Amino acid sequence: MDELTAEVVVAGAGPTGLMLANELALAGVDVVVLERLAERTGLSKALNLQPRTAEVLDLRGLLGRAEQRSFATVAEGHFAMLPVSYAGWDTRHPYQLGIPQAQVEAALEERLAEQGTKVLRGQELTSFTQDAEGVTVTTTTTTIRAAYLVGCDGGRSAVRKALRLPFEGIDGRGHGVVADVRFAATPPGAQSEWRSMRNIVTADGVGKYTGLIPLSEPNLYRLAYGDRLNRPANLRAEVTDGEVRDVITKTYGAETKVEEIRWASRFGDDSRLAAKYRVGRVLLAGDAAHTHFPAGGQGLNLGVQDAMNLGWKLAAQLKSKAPTNLLDSYEQERRPVAEAVVQNVAAQSALIPATPELLALRTVFRAMSELPEAQHYLSGLVSGLSISYKAPQNAHPATGTRLPDFKTRTGHASDWFHKGKFVLLTTTPTEPPHPDVEVAAVPELPWPDLTRALIRPDGHVANTTGKTKGWLT
Repeated sequence: MDELTAEVVVAGAGPTGLMLANELALAGVDVVVLERLAERTGLSKALNLQPRTAEVLDLRGLLGRAEQRSFATVAEGHFAMLPVSYAGWDTRHPYQLGIPQAQVEAALEERLAEQGTKVLRGQELTSFTQDAEGVTVTTTTTTIRAAYLVGCDGGRSAVRKALRLPFEGIDGRGHGVVADVRFAATPPGAQSEWRSMRNIVTADGVGKYTGLIPLSEPNLYRLAYGDRLNRPANLRAEVTDGEVRDVITKTYGAETKVEEIRWASRFGDDSRLAAKYRVGRVLLAGDAAHTHFPAGGQGLNLGVQDAMNLGWKLAAQLKSKAPTNLLDSYEQERRPVAEAVVQNVAAQSALIPATPELLALRTVFRAMSELPEAQHYLSGLVSGLSISYKAPQNAHPATGTRLPDFKTRTGHASDWFHKGKFVLLTTTPTEPPHPDVEVAAVPELPWPDLTRALIRPDGHVANTTGKTKGWLT
């Protein structure tokens, strides 16, 4: 058996694992990425990047790679299948970027290779042990000794199960199916290009829905359908071509001809959260830490943002620059975010009418959701733009919030974060308070009453004093 050493082992080469590995490599951390599959499947799976994820990628100069691989720009999101506009948010990316998950992974793995880190494929994590100094990870062919292990290995995470962590939450009652289908011609009533969330999904009886999203090729669509009130005995049962064709015929008519069904997958609507995100030297991120029904298109985005939060903290810990408890703040900040997503997904489920009373509730909610204040609130939930981390008592209101990507003399504020460092924004000349802090002189800050703000590597405001105490040692 081969023997390797590394500072961090990342289990799983999905978007979360690849984003985390990129963050660690950028900070000079020796990272090994393990993936049980011998090669990427190429399956589209998730289809979108939300506005906050676009901002996060822009902070590292990665957004352009995603945009080159995207097939649509959608100016709104949805909450319980009701469109919500991103207008009114202070962001340069008030849209969903339509991009298959496989292309997100390709862009991230490309950057990772440029940083000298490769994914070890066909390497399934079979076991691990940890002690005070590190973690020993065993795969089918290799043993790796590392300082930390991060499980980014999905909803059925082997890492989480080995830790025996409770994975509790809301038990679902139904199921959903997604499939990529190529038609002979555009189905009746379907969009030919994905530009809006309006008229994407239609109700099909109590608790049932069917929808079509146009993909990058002519007449290629993402078909989504489900029943939120009735679950099959076996959620892992194969989705047959006959099942998919029957749904298409029932919803879009017998004249709608299917030329190819590329793949299909069935899933449940449970929502679950790991009891802890960290046990000693082992951490969880992405679907390994939280799962939920894909209402509002939040799952992939939540994982990428987990990785952004964890990456710089773990790197600081390894480089002996992290104050006590900095690494613990990963769970303290990100678990409440996942909990909020689980709650908003549950609320969306409640708005899928199963009784006349719930249908009446949805009718009232639909009218209320058109109000500007409601649009802003709901779009903030699904987009990630409203995420703010807890600030100390009496701190400035900006503390913990995301930095708006304002225009500078040479570009935009996000350009200062490509190296993954803290940035001190200041309107007055000042020396760097720490070797790992970049100083950016600006004529004014987004907050008129401030003259300086220390911004974390993930784009959130650390404080408005510029002091690094509590963030860097």
